[in-house]
Amino acid sequence: MAAMSSLTLLRGPSLVKALSFIKTSNYIPRIVPASRYPLQSQRSYVAAAHDEEAAARAAAVNADTGAPTIFDKIIAKEIPASVVYEDQKVLAFRDINPQAPVHVLIIPKSRDGLTELGKAEQRHEDILGNLLYAAKIVAEKEGIVDGFRVVINSGPSACQSVYHLHLHVLGGRQLKWPPG
Repeated sequence: MAAMSSLTLLRGPSLVKALSFIKTSNYIPRIVPASRYPLQSQRSYVAAAHDEEAAARAAAVNADTGAPTIFDKIIAKEIPASVVYEDQKVLAFRDINPQAPVHVLIIPKSRDGLTELGKAEQRHEDILGNLLYAAKIVAEKEGIVDGFRVVINSGPSACQSVYHLHLHVLGGRQLKWPPG
């Protein structure tokens, strides 16, 4: 539990070291509701949530610069990823900070100005359909087709932190409602 609260607060080189440890040790962080933490940990949880909001606001500043995102680097194979599914138009890989036993990100291989769902245009209809169909394929491959959630964070108020449209496919446990 302490490892998870510490991990959520890491940034920069410290995060890279922590993620390397997780990858080599097969550590899978468990998400525990904040109500189960002592008061001190709840304060850490609130600080981490605030950090996510701040990170999303910071990422939004450079959203439309056209600079490569971490996802562009994954597509170019410059950064390794645990690929679950790939075709000519989309790439699906495991999230490095899973929020459920199954947490896969699906991205279009070509950004084409589609940094967030709020910027979608009619010309993006095909790729949006491809992304949703890929979510169904991922759910089948992961054995969660009977119950999964697809999430798209769009913009800083939704805590979008990478401005390359992406879908989160979540499942493998009972999901709650409301989600956020």
